[in-house]
Amino acid sequence: MNETLINADECYRLAEQRSAHYFNLLYSQVKEKAYAPSLTKDIQSWKQKHVRQPSIFSFFSRVKKNSSQKDYHNYIQWLNYTGKLDNYLDRSISYIYLRDLGKTLDTTDTQQKIERAVESWKTHLTNSNSAELPTFSMAGLYRIAQKEGVESTMIWVLDKLKTVSTYIPAGMDADQAQRKLIKIIAGVLMHEIDLMDDNITPQERVKKLDKAIRIGYSYGLTYPFIDDLLDANVLSSEEKQRYSNLIRTTLLTGNVPRLGVWIGNNSELITYIHSELKEAFIYIKAHQDSKVLHAFFEQSYVFFHSQEVDRTKDLTHSNYTNEELYLPVILKSAYSRLIARSVLGAPADEGFDDRTFLYGIYNQLADDFADMFDDMNDGAVTPYTYYLKYHKSRKDLINPFELYWTVISNLIHQVYNSDEKTCEIILNRAINGLKRYKERMGSKKYKEVMDLFATRDSKFNQLIQQMVQKADDVDFFDKLLRDHMLTNLRHERQEREDFREKVETIRQQINDSLPLSKLEDTPLLKDSIIEAANYSLKGDGKRLRPIMTWVMAVDEYRLNQSSIVPLLKSLEYMHTASLIFDDLPSQDNASFRRGRPTLHEMFNSATAELTGLFLTQKAIHEQTTLDEFDSTTVLRLIQYSARVTEDMCKGQAMDLESKGTPLTLEQLNRMCFYKTGLAFEASLIMPAILAKAEEQEIKSLKKFAYHAGIAFQVKDDILDAEGNQSLLGKPTEMDSVNNNSTFVTILGKENARKEMWDHYCLAMEVLQEFPRKTPFLKHLLNYIVNRDH
Repeated sequence: MNETLINADECYRLAEQRSAHYFNLLYSQVKEKAYAPSLTKDIQSWKQKHVRQPSIFSFFSRVKKNSSQKDYHNYIQWLNYTGKLDNYLDRSISYIYLRDLGKTLDTTDTQQKIERAVESWKTHLTNSNSAELPTFSMAGLYRIAQKEGVESTMIWVLDKLKTVSTYIPAGMDADQAQRKLIKIIAGVLMHEIDLMDDNITPQERVKKLDKAIRIGYSYGLTYPFIDDLLDANVLSSEEKQRYSNLIRTTLLTGNVPRLGVWIGNNSELITYIHSELKEAFIYIKAHQDSKVLHAFFEQSYVFFHSQEVDRTKDLTHSNYTNEELYLPVILKSAYSRLIARSVLGAPADEGFDDRTFLYGIYNQLADDFADMFDDMNDGAVTPYTYYLKYHKSRKDLINPFELYWTVISNLIHQVYNSDEKTCEIILNRAINGLKRYKERMGSKKYKEVMDLFATRDSKFNQLIQQMVQKADDVDFFDKLLRDHMLTNLRHERQEREDFREKVETIRQQINDSLPLSKLEDTPLLKDSIIEAANYSLKGDGKRLRPIMTWVMAVDEYRLNQSSIVPLLKSLEYMHTASLIFDDLPSQDNASFRRGRPTLHEMFNSATAELTGLFLTQKAIHEQTTLDEFDSTTVLRLIQYSARVTEDMCKGQAMDLESKGTPLTLEQLNRMCFYKTGLAFEASLIMPAILAKAEEQEIKSLKKFAYHAGIAFQVKDDILDAEGNQSLLGKPTEMDSVNNNSTFVTILGKENARKEMWDHYCLAMEVLQEFPRKTPFLKHLLNYIVNRDH
């Protein structure tokens, strides 16, 4: 039995004592309705900037704003055009300094940091370069990481996020989970950057950013895999209890217990989560300063236990006291943000600690208000759901909406000393929250909710609703970004599913069309060439190249599906022929391909050579049967195809001649383009030729294919060095056996990954300017860098 590091009962008792003191302070203000006169005065002053006399111009301006607000990029452009972007960013970033970084806004240092951040974000958001990658795309994030020198860290965390998303079970919102995880990483990063000295060296900055990203991910994992998982109906009651005990033991002892045998449908899920959380916990613990380690474990335990106390409440239980309802809410909302700083091993900061502790319940009450009906459906006990159910029979219950305004008043006047800008920001946020809720729920439902939760001061209620109706310029960038991220994550998920379905459907169609019929009147040959060709074609190939051609031809150029079947067959025949030649003993000497013995192993080298030659000619023959296209176009396609084949032969010759000879990166790029990139190019250019596409479009496709092809080859080299043979369908480490120069042998695994991601970004940048906004090519690139075989 491991010795406990903290006194769980004592540390929670002290934290609860602190929250009880805060609650009693708020409760006394609620009883006296102290919030109403002070906030009424604040709002009367505040509305001078936010409520304007109606005019025709303001009406149309508001219509324009409301329509563009649903579109992230258009809304930013609208704000910039109307001269509102600076104020929009200023209030948004100021709010982050209040909420996430625990700052006051009345210090010169904070004001200067906010000014710099506003200028930086404005420059970024108004950049009109069409090739600029979306900031929160994988490519956009990688480009930012390159500027900061943390490319390897970004590759690591993107791989982690991809894996996590595949393990989010049904019954949980995978997109919300991913968004929360990214948000936590960003929050920890903000703390690390804020803690940095102005004179920090570039090397030390890189080191600290690397640590912050890894720690942010490690802490962020607790949201989907502890908080959300225990809230969801994925685990049984017994499983939840066992899982909670594992977490509790970890926090009390500082060591992760063995999982042991986990029986049932959730075994694979829990095994993965246990392994990932263990790795995360060990990393966090290793990067804690010994002086603050004890305090960190105490904070973590209070956060976890307060959630557990809240989670085990039963909505059918009618006798919870106000203290039982609110004390855990105060604790969990405060400690979740306290940990975002302490997880870095940061030194104690009493001002940050106090402000963050007092601020937390404001956010929690706002979130619980927005989610009350979802929580009600789930049977969750929150101040709002409990009041909703028992307000008629329990007159002693505090109205959580009234407490919400009390918290706001206390923050403005007691915590932030009536600072004018802080008052402005917090009131903006409060009114914006109600406006968003009204828009989401509809006016009728909103009125029902407001009638139910109205405070005991009717004039104050009326003033609030006037502001919800009339106030403008109260929205925030983080909310726009949240909505944008969720929309994108859901859209990306749907596109990925569509991509997989389309690939599999087209792949099956291509597979059905590939087998060759037996030759007639050739009894002496016994059809050995046909048999060998069909053996090679029957292997479990990805059919990536003809699939690319199908999508470009049918979806983008609107060519008749049946008319391009000969082209699809020719591409796969040519590709299969190239693999047959590559595998020969005189070349790569491979014994397995596509999960089966290679052709020369199954038959013999002579048959393999003849089959490869046969398939190249069969490919040309298929191209000559493109009967629905004019002869000039078909001739141009055949000429292009022949030229590509010639260059691919040169690439293979370069590969063979380079065995045992270290190549430069430039030489390797050229060789890989000839070997791999040209095949990608042909898959895109051939349908473009048939569609008589513009020359500029063909140039863009060639540029895309160049970078996509090299990214594909780098990934192949990485998989050869460290992949799974059963997934790859061929032996691994063949490049090492054959003494080939590869991206891994020249650059090493880490730098090879950077090279792959750089070409991924370059290809994505081509797509940004490409006139045809096909999602297929984007997801093809994602497949290339994320595949495991």
